[in-house]
Amino acid sequence: MCSVDIHHHDVILNFSSLLNHHHFLPPIILCCPGCVPEDEAYIPTYLEAFPPLPEKGAPGEKAGEPASAWGSKIRPIKASVITQVFHVPLEERRYKDNSQFGEGEEAKVCLDIMQRTGAHIELSLAKDQGLSIMVTGKLDSVMKARKEIVARLQTQASATVAIPKEHHRFVIGKNGEKLQELELKTATKIAIPRPDDPSANIRITGTKEGIEKARHEILLISAEQDKRAVERLSLEKAFHPFIAGAHNRLVQELSQETGARISIPPPSLPKDEIVITGEKEAVALALSRIRAIYDDKKRKTTTISVEVKKSQHKYIVGPKGNTLQEILEATGVSVEMPPLDSSSETIILRGEPDKLGPALTQVYAKAKSVMVVEVTAPAWLHRFIIGKKGQNIGRITQQLPRVHIEFTDGEERISLEGPTEEVEQAQAQIQDIIKDLLVRMDYTEVIIDQRFHRHLIGKNGANINRIKEQYKVSVRIPQDSERSGLVRIEGDPKGVQLARRELIEMVQRMENERTKDLIVEQKYHRTIIGQKGEKIKEVRDKFPEVIINFPDPAQKSDIVQLRGPKNEVEKCAKFLQKIIADLIENSFSLSVPIFKQFHKNIIGKGGANIKKIREETNTKIDLPTENSNSEMIVITGKKCNCEAARDRILAIQRELANIKEAEVTIPAKLHNSLIGSKGCLVRSIMEECGGVHIHFPSEGSGSDKVTIRGPAGEVERAKRQLLQLAEEKQVNNFTAELQAKPEYHKFLIGRGGANIRRVRDRTGARIIFPSPDDTEQELITIVGREEAVRLAQKELETLVKNLDDVVEDSMVVEVRHHRHFVCRRGQVLRELAEEYGGVAVSFPRTGAHSQRVTLKGAKDCVEAAKRRIQEIIEDLESQVSIEVAILQRYHRAVMGPKGCRIQHITREHEVQIKFPERDDSAAAPPQENGEVSPDAESAPRKCDVITISGRAEKCELAKTALLALVPITVDVEVSYELHRYIIGQKGSGIRKMMEEYEVNIWVPQPEQQSDVIKVTGQIANVERAKLGLLERVKELQAEQEDRALRSFKATMSVDPRFHPKIIGRKGAVISQIRKDHDVSIQFPDKGDEQQDVIVISGYERNVEEARQAIQQLVAELQEMVSQDVHLDPRTHARIIGARGKAIRKLMEEFKVDIRFPQPGSDEPDKVTVTGLPETVDNAIDHLLNLEEEYMLSVTETETMAAYMKPPSRYGGGGGGGGGEDSSAGPAKGFVVRDAPWNAPGNKAPDMSSAEDFPTFGAGVAPKQTSAWGPKKEHQLNILRHLKGGALREGGAAL
Repeated sequence: MCSVDIHHHDVILNFSSLLNHHHFLPPIILCCPGCVPEDEAYIPTYLEAFPPLPEKGAPGEKAGEPASAWGSKIRPIKASVITQVFHVPLEERRYKDNSQFGEGEEAKVCLDIMQRTGAHIELSLAKDQGLSIMVTGKLDSVMKARKEIVARLQTQASATVAIPKEHHRFVIGKNGEKLQELELKTATKIAIPRPDDPSANIRITGTKEGIEKARHEILLISAEQDKRAVERLSLEKAFHPFIAGAHNRLVQELSQETGARISIPPPSLPKDEIVITGEKEAVALALSRIRAIYDDKKRKTTTISVEVKKSQHKYIVGPKGNTLQEILEATGVSVEMPPLDSSSETIILRGEPDKLGPALTQVYAKAKSVMVVEVTAPAWLHRFIIGKKGQNIGRITQQLPRVHIEFTDGEERISLEGPTEEVEQAQAQIQDIIKDLLVRMDYTEVIIDQRFHRHLIGKNGANINRIKEQYKVSVRIPQDSERSGLVRIEGDPKGVQLARRELIEMVQRMENERTKDLIVEQKYHRTIIGQKGEKIKEVRDKFPEVIINFPDPAQKSDIVQLRGPKNEVEKCAKFLQKIIADLIENSFSLSVPIFKQFHKNIIGKGGANIKKIREETNTKIDLPTENSNSEMIVITGKKCNCEAARDRILAIQRELANIKEAEVTIPAKLHNSLIGSKGCLVRSIMEECGGVHIHFPSEGSGSDKVTIRGPAGEVERAKRQLLQLAEEKQVNNFTAELQAKPEYHKFLIGRGGANIRRVRDRTGARIIFPSPDDTEQELITIVGREEAVRLAQKELETLVKNLDDVVEDSMVVEVRHHRHFVCRRGQVLRELAEEYGGVAVSFPRTGAHSQRVTLKGAKDCVEAAKRRIQEIIEDLESQVSIEVAILQRYHRAVMGPKGCRIQHITREHEVQIKFPERDDSAAAPPQENGEVSPDAESAPRKCDVITISGRAEKCELAKTALLALVPITVDVEVSYELHRYIIGQKGSGIRKMMEEYEVNIWVPQPEQQSDVIKVTGQIANVERAKLGLLERVKELQAEQEDRALRSFKATMSVDPRFHPKIIGRKGAVISQIRKDHDVSIQFPDKGDEQQDVIVISGYERNVEEARQAIQQLVAELQEMVSQDVHLDPRTHARIIGARGKAIRKLMEEFKVDIRFPQPGSDEPDKVTVTGLPETVDNAIDHLLNLEEEYMLSVTETETMAAYMKPPSRYGGGGGGGGGEDSSAGPAKGFVVRDAPWNAPGNKAPDMSSAEDFPTFGAGVAPKQTSAWGPKKEHQLNILRHLKGGALREGGAAL
C-alpha cells in the first residue's frame, strides 16, 4: 500500500507586502497641454514602468540595483489540512463482492469512519480492481482515519518480533505515547506482552506493508537500547547522602561528567541499591567514581549518637529535609534521623571526627530554634479570633510567617509553633485580641422547637440574614440531621439580647399561627401528593412557611390541614384549590366493555399499545385484573380525551374479531324502563346473549339509537329480545318486586339457571336478580304482562316461604371422606352454602370417630344439599390417582402464568393436580420435543412425576390436556438466504410471528449457514407456526422470483446531445417514463467511456415499452432543427426576464428551446433556438422584434447617461485647460522609453483603430469628438497605452 502526502499552501499577499513593492513603481505623469514642456518631464523606461518577474530576469538590470518588486519571497503558511492517498490491491481488499461500487460494505465503513474521525474520505476503483483511497482533514484525524481504514477495509496479517524483555518499555514509551505514535504511523495494532508474561514476542497485526514498517521501527528502538548498559550497586544506606551530596548536587555533577544516569533511592525507601544506566563506558566510569567516594568515606568517617526530644526532631529535619541538607553542606556530616512513627529519640551523626563537633552544635541549635505555646480562649470565640475569611489571624501570619497557629474544634486552646521570638510576639497579639473580644462580645443559647427552624431561617435565609445584619450578631441554627433545638447567638452583648428577644417573639407568633382546613375528596389525595411525594414537595417549596398535613388513608377523612402565616395559608389554599379543580376536570370517567380475550391485545407487548393510547390521548386507562370476571376498561381524563381513547380501544377490538355492531331504534321515553332499576333488565339480556354489549344514548340527548356490539349471532338474538321487551313495555308494562335473602338467590336460580328458567317458561315473565354491585341485594324484580308477573311472583313467594322454614337433618358420611369437605379451609362447605340457600353443614371434630353430619337450613335446600353431598361421596369413592411423567424443566411452561393453565384443567375436568417439589440437583440430559427417554420411562425421577386425582375417565382427559401443554421443538427447513427476511428489520418479523403463534422461534447464527429453524411451543401452536413459517417462505420465494424478473436489463444508444431533453427540466420527462413503465433508467456519468449508452432495467415487457417511448422521443428530437440568431448582448437580460420568467413563457408559447451564450463566450451575441422548423422560424422572428424594441430603449438610456454625467474634476469639456492651448492637438498620454513596440520591426498600436481598441456600447466613429470631453479622452489614451503594452509583454503586465 503506497501513500502520498499533499499539503495545501495558501499564498497571502498582505498590505505590508504591497507597500514593499510601491517604491519600484515610478510615478505616473499625466501630461496636459500648457502644463510642463515635454522635454523637461522625466520619461521612464519600459522596464522601470513595468518591472519583469524574477524568473524572467530583466536584461537592463544592474548589479547594484535592488531586486525586482516581486523578489521578496512571501513565506507560505503551512495549512493544517493534509491529504493522504493510498492504494489497496485487489488481493488485499476485504470486501470484493459488491454488486455495485459505492453501495456495499466499503461505503458503509467509510461513512462510519468519516463520522467518527471527522476526516473526508473518497474511494475510487482502479482498472486492476484495486481500491484508491484519498483521506483529507487535519493531521490527527487523517492518521486515525487511515488506521481504521487499513484495519477495516484491508485484509489483516500478523507477525511477531522478538526483542529483549527489558526493551519493551522503550517501545511503549511514557504513558504509552510511543506505542500510540507507532501504531498511528504504521496503521497497525501492536500487542506487547504484560510484565508478568515470560514471553518476549511482540505481535503486530495489520497490512503487510504496515507490519514491515512497525517491525523495522521496533528493531531500531531495541538496537538503540543494546548500546546501553545497566549496573546495580549495593552500598550501605548510611553512605548514600555522601554519594548524593548536599541537595543532590554531587550526584548531578557525576551524571553530567560521565553521561550516565544515577538513581539513588530516597531516604524514606529502605533500599541499598543504586542503579546506574547509560552507555557502557559512561556506566563503568560512574561506577568507579561512586566506589571511590564510598571507600573514602568508609575509611575516614566515624559516628556519635545524641538524644533529642521526639517533638523537636521535625525542626532538625526541616521542611522537605532542607535542614539536614544544610548541615551536610556546611559540615560534611550526615545526620541520620529515626523514623517519625518510631518512639526512638536517638539521632546518629556520621562524618569525619574533626567535623562532628560543629555539626552537633548545629543540630542542638536547630532543635531549640522552635518553641510551642498554648493560649487559652473560649471555643465560641475562635471564629471571631480568626475573623471573617481569616482576616484577623491572617494579619498575624503575614507579619510573622514562620509561626504556625492551630485551632482545635471544641477545645479552649490555641497552639502556636515557631521561632521563639516570633511565637512570643504572636502570643501577645492573640491575647490582646481575646481580651478585646471578651469585653465587647457575648453569647447566649435558646431552645427553639426544631419544627420552627425553617420558618426562622425564611425563604433563601431571608429572616435569619436580616437579624444578623440588623443586630451585628452570628446566629447558629443546627442542621435537621442533628435533631437539636439549641440555637446559639454570638456577637455584641446588646445585639445578642435584641436578637434573642426577636427570635423568641417569632416563635411565639408561629405557635399562634392560623390553621385552615380544606375539604378535598380522599380519592384525590394520592394524586396531589404525587409519586414519592414529588408533587406536594413542589407545593411546599413554593410555600415554605405553610405546613400541609394530609389525613391518614385509614381515617377515610377528606380534611387537608394548612398551618402557617395567614397570608401564606390563604395563597397556598387558593393554589391547592386550583390543582383540585384541574383534577376534577381531568377525572371524567367512562367505562368501555371489551371482550376479555382481547384485553392482552389492547395492552400489547410490554404494554406498548396501552402506553401509546395513554400518551397520545393524555388519559388514565385501567384494565381489570387477569383473574377478575369484569370486562370493563375504565378511562379517566378530560371528556374529549376519554372519548378519543374509547374509540381507539373499540377499533382494536373490531380489527381483532368478527365483532358486529347493530343499531336498534327504540323511542327514548322507553330507555329508562328497558334499562331497569340500576340496569338490571339490560344486564339480564347481555348475560343471556353471550356477553354482548348494549349501549344506550346519554340521557337528554333525545336520540332513539341503541347500539348492540358483539358476536354476529348473539347480536341478532339480543336485538330480538330488546325489541320484544320494548314491545311488551309499550303494550303492557308491569313490574313487581320481591324480597329474598341473598343466600337464597343461587338456590332459586339453580345450577346453570335451571330453576329460574322453569318459572320463566311456565309464566312468561322475566325475573331479574340483583348484581353483586347493587346496594339492594335482597330485591328481585319481575317484569312482563300483569297476569304473568302475578303468577311468577306467587311461585317465587312460595319457594322463598319454604326456604324460610328452617329444618335440621343429618346424614351418614364415612370418616375417610370428611377431610375432602373440610380441607382448604372448608371450601367445599362454603360452595354448598352458596349454592343451596345458605345451608349450614357441620362435620364432627377430628378424632371424634363419628360418621354423623348435620345439615341445617330451608327444607328444600337441605334436601338438595344432601343429594349433592351424596354425589360428591360417589365421586370420591370412584376416585383414582394417576401419575404422568413430564420433565421438571417443562413444569413452569405447563403451569402457565400464575398457574392459569393448571387451574383451567382442574376446573374443566374436576380433578386435582399435584406437582412434585423442585430438585435442582437432579440435572438430566435435555430431551428433544419434551419426550421422555426409554431409561426415564422405566425409572422416572421423583421430581418429574405429576399426580392427577379424580374420576378415572376425567383423570385421563386431564392427563391428555397436560401432555398437550408440554412444549415440543420441530425443525423447519428454510433456505439460509431467506433467514434475514424472516427475521425482519430489527427482529420485527420474527417477533410478530412469535406473538401471533405463541411459540419461540430460533434462527441459527449467520456464521453457521444452517438451513434449520427451530420452533418450540405447544403442539397446536407449533403446527400453526410451522405452517405460517412455510407460508412466509413461499411469499419470500415469490418475491425473489419477482426480483429476478424485475432485474431484466437492456441498453440503447442515444446521441448524448438528446440526453438533457430526455431527462427534462428537473428530471420531469424521465421521471414520468419511469413512473408510467415501472422501470429504472440510468444515464452515463460524465467520466464514462460510452457516453451514448442508456441502461433500462425492470420487467422485460416494461423495459421494451420504456425503450420504445424513449426511441419515439428521440425520433421527435431528431426532427428538430437548431438555428443561431445574433441578438445584441445588452438586450439578453430583458428577453430572459426576472429569474428566467419571460424566456420560459416564450419557450412554452413557441414550443422551442432557447439557449443564451455563457459569460465570456467568444460570440456573446449568438443565441441558439431549437425546435420544429416552423416553430423555430416563428420564435426567431419574435426575438428579433423584441431586440429591436429593447435596443431603442438601450440607446436612449446610454445617450442620456453620457450627457447627464458631471464633468471630470481633472478638467474636460467645461474649459479650465486654457483657451488657445486646447487646440494644440491630442495629448501624448503616458509615455515610456525603450518600449517593445518601438523596437525595429514592431508596430505601435493604432489608438484610432476600432479593431485594436473597440469602442464601448453602441460605439461612435473614432474620428468624431468624444462625448466624454478631451480630458476624459486623455485618460482613456493612458489606459489604451497600458493595455497595449500589457498585451505585448504577456507575463510582465500587472
